[in-house]
Amino acid sequence: MADLMNNDVFLAFSTYATIVVLKMMFMAPLTGYFRITRKAFSNWEDTAIGKKNPEDRKKMLQTNPDVERVRRCHQNDLENIIPFVVIGLLYAFTGPDLSTALLHFRVFVGSRFIHTVSYILALPQPSRGLSWLVGIITTFSVAYGVLTTAREKPVLYHLLSLLLSFLIKLYVIHNKNLSACQQYTGIYT
Repeated sequence: MADLMNNDVFLAFSTYATIVVLKMMFMAPLTGYFRITRKAFSNWEDTAIGKKNPEDRKKMLQTNPDVERVRRCHQNDLENIIPFVVIGLLYAFTGPDLSTALLHFRVFVGSRFIHTVSYILALPQPSRGLSWLVGIITTFSVAYGVLTTAREKPVLYHLLSLLLSFLIKLYVIHNKNLSACQQYTGIYT
């Protein structure tokens, strides 16, 4: 563990992963801000803020395009940042060249910030689409680095196998389709 803390790639990954996860976490309060300022809530109990009249509260149970835009941006973050963090951690274990790793980490983080600004400010396409594409290509590039290195390092290959097994089990639990997944994967709990 001490070797890992002295590993420059792991330290760089930790820094950039923290930045992008904090950015993703910031989207929840931003959604709350838009809900409050646009008076657009999805839950009855949330409408009690400052309103006592049931008719006024019913009017606040609505969707708002600005709130939905922030929510979709947050959803996109969840769909892209979490896979990058998991794959990036495995990538840091492969011992890549520091400059190559920094390039991957910086490009991904930059693409996510540009994507968020493009989404929230409704900048014209292809700004949002291109920033998403750059981020996903970066994630696939990092994944390629992990997969090509994993064959050479049995410990990493075993770690990947365990991670894949864990993700499949999460998927099964989430979708409540245990029997079909068991037949497909051969994993029985």
